[in-house]
Amino acid sequence: MSSSGEDRTRKWYDTSIKVAKDYGGKISVMPKVPVKGLRDFSIYYTPGVAGVSLEIAKNPDLSFELTWRWNAIAVLTDGTRVLGLGNVGPEAALPVMEGKALIFKYLGGVDAVPLPIRVKSKEEFVAVAKAIEPSFGGINLEDIESPKCFYLLDTLRKELNIPVWHDDQQGTAGAILAGLYNALKVVDKNINDIKVVLFGAGASNVAAARILHAAGVSYGNMILIDSKGPLHAEREDMDKLMLNNPWKYDLALKTNKERSRTIEDAMKNADVLISASTPGPNVIKKDWIRAMNKDAIVFALANPIPEIWPWEAKEAGARVVATGRSDFPNQINNSLIIPSVFRGALDVRARGISDEVIVAVAREIAKYAEERGITEDYIIPTMEEWEVYPRAAAAAAVEIVNEGLARVNTTYNEELERARNIISKSRASMEKLMKEGLIRELPAELIR
Repeated sequence: MSSSGEDRTRKWYDTSIKVAKDYGGKISVMPKVPVKGLRDFSIYYTPGVAGVSLEIAKNPDLSFELTWRWNAIAVLTDGTRVLGLGNVGPEAALPVMEGKALIFKYLGGVDAVPLPIRVKSKEEFVAVAKAIEPSFGGINLEDIESPKCFYLLDTLRKELNIPVWHDDQQGTAGAILAGLYNALKVVDKNINDIKVVLFGAGASNVAAARILHAAGVSYGNMILIDSKGPLHAEREDMDKLMLNNPWKYDLALKTNKERSRTIEDAMKNADVLISASTPGPNVIKKDWIRAMNKDAIVFALANPIPEIWPWEAKEAGARVVATGRSDFPNQINNSLIIPSVFRGALDVRARGISDEVIVAVAREIAKYAEERGITEDYIIPTMEEWEVYPRAAAAAAVEIVNEGLARVNTTYNEELERARNIISKSRASMEKLMKEGLIRELPAELIR
């Protein structure tokens, strides 16, 4: 990292620490119902609340109508892979989960509870998730090491009757697909014909391979690269992968029809490079991009420093470049995906979220950007374009209904209006609290 980059990063670290100390965290619980006197608690608590409990006892699904469950999710982590920090533990994960809960509320109108847990095994993690299921309408898995995260997602999706989602997998994969849809339009290429190299074989790219396939990319036209090189069926470590990481093993069998053995061979005539690997720069070499097809698309998604600087990728021949950073064009950000997916899922009381839901949401997000006018430097909306969230929520809800995963039905227009109303109210309430001084604005000297 350059000296100026280090200074800027240190400034954000220091500012975040000061804000956390001054505010005592980022979220709190606010009541929905009016309280004018103690008599009101005869309704909200005993004896009146027994009537609500008795109704739910007869039909547990009424908990989605008579409690906060209809709009509540848990942001669940064991703190084993927090941002780029690694295994820092559940306590150190809490401020990150608070931040994610804030994003859920502001961008999706979703009540999200940060819930870092101290568990030693994946089986313990599953047991905790099962135990808290009655309190929530969904679970967002967050910042969990690989390959444990794959096991947890697969297991909990099968065994819970509420949607379980891992944003480092599905959220990032959905954002990648949304950006790729429009990048391909810019360079006039068809998703069914492209060769894609996925540099890095962790949570994001393993999920991206699956989602890209669901969107029309042939597994044979994908090549995944890990620290030992391209995955392929004849690699010496296949037996080990089969035992320790069956998800990578499965992709090694399905992908890389060319049987490329080196990174250089893999990059030849590739149309798309999606890198979710080690922070850079200089992780992706310019010579590799020069070997790609004309009008190459490069997503360099590592934070805080992309694997190759965007201008260097363009110097090497890339036409469309995206990163994970907000200060460069085309930020591929899973926060575009997760609030709206859960908004739509909660509104139809979903039992699950399939890969096809992610594809539908990615397509809607891409359509929103296309309507605004896509260019090489604008292939995906930013988080500030809040109107995209109700549209994506509506796309998610309709697909969930169509797949028979919903407890209640809806149409696109019905959910669009509902989601727009909920999200706009959430944003307006926060702005009103700030205006009235009930939420203090950040001191100007901290955000210069």
